[in-house]
Amino acid sequence: MDRTVAKQIARYLVSAEEDRQEVSRITLEHPELSVEDGYQIQEELVLIKLEAGYEIVGPKMGLTSQAKMKQMNVNEPIYGYVFNYMVATGQEISMRDFIHPKVEAEIAFVLGKDIEGSGVTGAQVLAATEYVLPALEIIDSRYENFQFTLPDVIADNASSSKVVFGTKLGRPNDFELDLVGVTLSINGKIKDLGAGAAVVGHPAHSVAMLANMLARKGLKLKAGQTILTGGITGAVMLHVGDAVSAKFDGLGTVDFRVTE
Repeated sequence: MDRTVAKQIARYLVSAEEDRQEVSRITLEHPELSVEDGYQIQEELVLIKLEAGYEIVGPKMGLTSQAKMKQMNVNEPIYGYVFNYMVATGQEISMRDFIHPKVEAEIAFVLGKDIEGSGVTGAQVLAATEYVLPALEIIDSRYENFQFTLPDVIADNASSSKVVFGTKLGRPNDFELDLVGVTLSINGKIKDLGAGAAVVGHPAHSVAMLANMLARKGLKLKAGQTILTGGITGAVMLHVGDAVSAKFDGLGTVDFRVTE
């Protein structure tokens, strides 16, 4: 894709996010858009945010369940980036910051060492991880009715919007992360539940896949980054007044309330 076109589309998506205004998906005007084109647009979007003074907290993985990959007809997840302005502070988030948000429960990895090169394994990821912690990710596609193709969602930074991190840090080897159970409740009612194995068999495998995907572009995961490994639960739509709570076995609870 011509870089000028990629920049124009990236600005279109950034404006949609900033204005909290849903837009038509890119592939309606560019039906030939490929996955590679989607990542090229995403790279331009990331540059726009960096030039605006924002900082990357870390990458995030999407489509990490077998069901989602089958639905989107892919054999590996996708990735995007979480920026510092996306990290929620306090226990309230405002619906005014979103278009049509959904929430899902995840396990985040905080790296103590760089991870680079091809053929990275889950064991290598665990050895390079300093801490794991619970998280609630709020995804918010900029596209009308949350409808998109794979290149569309990649270009849109994998629907990245906001994240609420838990306060309890755990050492990765202190847990069987694939067996960590999670319940996602809204207003006291369980909406979904799952275990770490829902994320490509083990959350560390998700990070390893990410490292290998980045290696194809000559990139690496960096010490100090916090990586969202993908949804253990499904994504549940949020509404004003919702009290959201996720309980993670051994890792504590993450809560927030949705205000107007």
